[in-house]
Amino acid sequence: MGKDYYRILGIEKGASDEEIKKAYRKQALRFHPDKNKSAGAEDKFKEIAEAYDVLSDAKKKDIYDRYGEDGLKGHAGSGTNGPSYTFHGDPHAMFAEFFGGRSPFDHFFASAGGPNDGMDIDDPFGAFGMGGMGGFPRSFKSRVGGPHGSREKKKDPPVVHELKVSLEEVFAGCTKKMKISRKRLNPDGCSMRNEDKILTVDIKRGWKEGTKITFPKEGDETPTNIPADIVFVVKDKIHSVFRRDGSDIIYPARISLREALCGCTINAPTLDGRTVTVSSRDVIKPGMKKRIVGEGLPLSKCPEKRGDMVLEFSVKFPDKLGPGAREALVQILPP
Repeated sequence: MGKDYYRILGIEKGASDEEIKKAYRKQALRFHPDKNKSAGAEDKFKEIAEAYDVLSDAKKKDIYDRYGEDGLKGHAGSGTNGPSYTFHGDPHAMFAEFFGGRSPFDHFFASAGGPNDGMDIDDPFGAFGMGGMGGFPRSFKSRVGGPHGSREKKKDPPVVHELKVSLEEVFAGCTKKMKISRKRLNPDGCSMRNEDKILTVDIKRGWKEGTKITFPKEGDETPTNIPADIVFVVKDKIHSVFRRDGSDIIYPARISLREALCGCTINAPTLDGRTVTVSSRDVIKPGMKKRIVGEGLPLSKCPEKRGDMVLEFSVKFPDKLGPGAREALVQILPP
């Protein structure tokens, strides 16, 4: 089951645009980390922003209503095509756009005499008669650093997301296209628009897990901020056969006790679809390893060279032995 954006905002499916705005306003005020210090408030605040980002955009809302979160984010089998949606926005920047200031609580609480002077925790702005998009007066926008204010713009912290890649993609290199939705300032420097953009990430051969790809200033842009950098961090997908150790790949070679004692032949697959045959006539103990040079991943700094494939042997012992086999082994095996 995917996320229920309507439940997150506390509204029913089919809610109007105005109802969606009001729901975001209420929930964002309730869970803003400047106001709500409970554990998980920051995560909830971001989840509310993502829900509003989807439901306030007609195109994304239509896909979500028809296919759910899986369809929106382009998961396999969802019946949709094209780049997948990922929320790359800054929830604090969205809050700033909606209300006209990044942290308005201090200003209002100072005027009201403190955060607990009879003010509704779900609606601290209710006493001032301010609601909905652009509800603040011009004088307030100036004080908090709006288009007429003097506060210096600060750059938002980077927005970091994992970029999962398979070992085959690391082996051959590939291109990933990531769709982001963000806020951009209009030429007047005050109003904003929603904008989708495709970011192209060229995965180089041999890139290690943890490699970072930075797209400067591609986050939300408001009158009060400098857009955040979007940062993708390479993360290995779990592989069905291999596991990775730097530029080496580990192949679990499972053999029988007879093969361990009498010799064996292993047909090991490779990442480029070939098969490597390895024979051994030595006694193989559980946990022993055999290295096949040059059959691993490309080296990130020197892609024409490759790491190794390491066969990691595990020996399957029989569950039981018959009397004849037991006696024969006693006679054959050394003490």
